[in-house]
Amino acid sequence: MFNEKYDVIVVGGGHSGCEAAASAANLGSKVLLITMNMQTIAQMSCNPAMGGVGKGQIIREIDAIGGYSGIISDRTAIQFRMLNRSKGPAMWSPRVQSDRMKFAEDWRLTLESIKNIDFWQDMVTSLVIKNKVVKGVETSMGRKIYSKSVILTNGTFLNGLIHIGEKQFGGGRSGERAAKGLTENLKEYGFTSGRMKTGTPPRVDGRSLNYKKMEEQAGDKEFGVFSYLNDVKQKNQRSCHITYTNPNVHDELKNGFEKSPMFNGRIRGLGPRYCPSIEDKIERFSSKERHQIFVEPEGWNTIEVYVNGFSTSLPEEIQYKALKLVPGFEKVKIFRPGYAIEYDFFQPTQLKHSLETKIIENLYFAGQINGTTGYEEAAAQGLMAGINAHLKINDKENFTLSRSEAYIGVLIDDLITKGTDEPYRMFTSRAEYRILLRQDNADIRLTEKSYHLGLASEKRLNRLYKKQEETEKALQFLNKNSITPEDINDTLEDKNTSIIKQKTKLSKILSRPQIKIDDFLKIKATSDILSKIECESLEQAEIQIKYDGYISREKETAEKLTNLENIKIPENFDYQKLGAMSSESKEKLFKIKPRSIGQATRISGVKPSDINVLLVYMGR
Repeated sequence: MFNEKYDVIVVGGGHSGCEAAASAANLGSKVLLITMNMQTIAQMSCNPAMGGVGKGQIIREIDAIGGYSGIISDRTAIQFRMLNRSKGPAMWSPRVQSDRMKFAEDWRLTLESIKNIDFWQDMVTSLVIKNKVVKGVETSMGRKIYSKSVILTNGTFLNGLIHIGEKQFGGGRSGERAAKGLTENLKEYGFTSGRMKTGTPPRVDGRSLNYKKMEEQAGDKEFGVFSYLNDVKQKNQRSCHITYTNPNVHDELKNGFEKSPMFNGRIRGLGPRYCPSIEDKIERFSSKERHQIFVEPEGWNTIEVYVNGFSTSLPEEIQYKALKLVPGFEKVKIFRPGYAIEYDFFQPTQLKHSLETKIIENLYFAGQINGTTGYEEAAAQGLMAGINAHLKINDKENFTLSRSEAYIGVLIDDLITKGTDEPYRMFTSRAEYRILLRQDNADIRLTEKSYHLGLASEKRLNRLYKKQEETEKALQFLNKNSITPEDINDTLEDKNTSIIKQKTKLSKILSRPQIKIDDFLKIKATSDILSKIECESLEQAEIQIKYDGYISREKETAEKLTNLENIKIPENFDYQKLGAMSSESKEKLFKIKPRSIGQATRISGVKPSDINVLLVYMGR
């Protein structure tokens, strides 16, 4: 049945597994995707949304490289919002509300359209390993399937345990069984595992809610997109709504605190700091009389609603009583109660930058198995693992991204250098070069690299070149041409900024914080030229003019630090021979095995003086 040897076996059909399978297959590898349930491929296990602060940037990077998460999000979006528009462009973060069922269906059909992907429904219980090189997998059916490389993307399924109040049962997601055997198998080969926990809120019947008691949260007037291909433009949007808890809700919830496994210590795994349960919120922020709840529709046609902000592991009867006290939820009907889940993960310090494990050759980890949380983080890791698995078995150099090139680079470097003691999620604050790593320029940063790799299409490359040409055209026009007081002063007065008394360069006017490039589109003297240029190119030109000083300074800083990244450390470097180095630094450096001096500086516990010792030894 499986007589042939695959190039890549991907274990798990979540967001990470989907991107891994797609990228490896599109590069030319013969791929087998093994998942425990073919009907739940690309399931949105938690909230039906993609993007957000730091995460939207990742989805745009995935798209720029040639992944599918952005395209599929665009095709199945029911609402689009650009978050943080009131702040600088480094903070702008796209987010879409998705149709949960359509999203999963679209991913399934997309994978089925890639001829190099085969599918198999089964549970992987162990790996076939010989001389510390992975040779394939063994499934619960007792079938051995051989491959040149394996990517594990097991999500929350490894020894997953679901908790609702004092009830607990095995599972990786509500209604689905846990994956057994693989953790124990990996530990036999020396891998270190741990336990993490997360939770999800109840899903409710939208017909039972009174939206008149809530605040409407509509999408942006302009339905934006993730994908730079810009092939899909939705017209209609569904509103979300906002409501709040109150002291009565809190009191009702407190009645069940002793029965909350996430709260009372029965779950000992590491939990998410940035997505706490409602129990944690009430306890940690006891002075707050209310907490925000986002009421999010699950799709265009379904009546199911996601209660974002009400994650809980309390008994279902307490969830119900408390929800009924929330404005608009007085007659609520619950479809599925919230629950907590704990699962196995492996410290990502056991990985290389390529996401290949240090212990077993040609074995890759991606997604929540690495201690991350979030669809976006998982998808990014899957994309990179798929690329690198393909490159490795074809004796090609790894494809990695630095911290100054992509949020994906920040994500992977943070994981493999620092490890994680809580589910890692991306924020703009984690990126020291966030002015360079904006969501608007991910294609400029990454598409050409990916095209030369063989993943990004010629269509993407041509789209990028067109954007760059039009951006340059806009910049030349704005930098070379002036505008008269007669043409611009009315606009300046309306914007409460000082008028001009003589002809002034358009770029100088645009550099004022009150003025947007859209203002020039309303003036005949400038609109004739600018209206012929696409919006994203105009936006690019505007950002470059307004933030030129900041961008230049950050580029200089990045270039200086790149020098340290370019000083490579041999993979098997013997730190014990450095007598002048502290024992702690030797231990940390031996464990992490940094690939460069730059990475070594980011390892917790490694002293600057010990970095100097290393530099001296290496003749620097």
